[in-house]
Amino acid sequence: MTNRRTSTLLLVAPLVLGALASCADTVSSSAPGSEATSTTEAPSTTVEATTTTEATTTTEGPTTTAAPTTTLAPNVEVVGPATVAVEAIGKSNGPAAVVLQDRLTQLGFWTGKSDGQYGFATTQAVMAFQKYSWLEATGKVDQATADRLNTVVERGRGTADTGTLVEVDKARQLLFIVVDGKTVWTFNTSTGSENPYEAPNQKDPTKIEKGDSVTPNGLWKVDRERPDGWWEGDLGKIYRPKYFRGGVAIHGMTSVPNYPASHGCVRVSVAAMDLIWEQNLVPMGTPVWVHE
Repeated sequence: MTNRRTSTLLLVAPLVLGALASCADTVSSSAPGSEATSTTEAPSTTVEATTTTEATTTTEGPTTTAAPTTTLAPNVEVVGPATVAVEAIGKSNGPAAVVLQDRLTQLGFWTGKSDGQYGFATTQAVMAFQKYSWLEATGKVDQATADRLNTVVERGRGTADTGTLVEVDKARQLLFIVVDGKTVWTFNTSTGSENPYEAPNQKDPTKIEKGDSVTPNGLWKVDRERPDGWWEGDLGKIYRPKYFRGGVAIHGMTSVPNYPASHGCVRVSVAAMDLIWEQNLVPMGTPVWVHE
């Protein structure tokens, strides 16, 4: 098992806010602090050698009366293996899709309603689960995905194990909603492609927008939002955005692929963004932790 980074980072990373950009879904390389990241240095430790003496000889082994106790990490929630087997259904509709949707929901990967329709929300949930499990993120349930869904025993979780925040894991392209140290939902996301861009301004075609498609690492917070419908940004329309770093926002999109593809914003599905608003999962002031 790989070591999980402690959420102590959340307590020491600075809350740095960039100047509010006039565009949405844009990170300009010339914007103030657009390349800044939050960094911390690990505390230095000093180890002193201890004096040892020869151990005394014993003739009897120590007596034990109980197995050692194992303590789970505070953000682990055990739900057990599947009680009804998930089948390798590809992207088929029907009763087997209901079983799939119920199991994904139990594991914390949001599918919307368990209605047996293998739609966009279910595809996104399967993709998120596949990314989380280090499987090929196709959005289709093959045998390897079905086997993993049937045998995994813990809900999906982010690295953060304290606090209430949004965690954006750029390495796995996943977004976690964490409440009081527990991951409530895990979503598929697509962050900045990290490629330079040059494109006409969607609101003023006489202007050309240039920059780098980077979602900045660091600890930020939601400082403005647009609640209803689609909004026209300099680089295109975005859905119900919640801005956390100048013009960089978490927002809904009709395209959320399994790879980094945005101009710098954090994409989730339109349905997932509606859920975030309806359940007030990311109110103003919510910390947003972006990391590799």
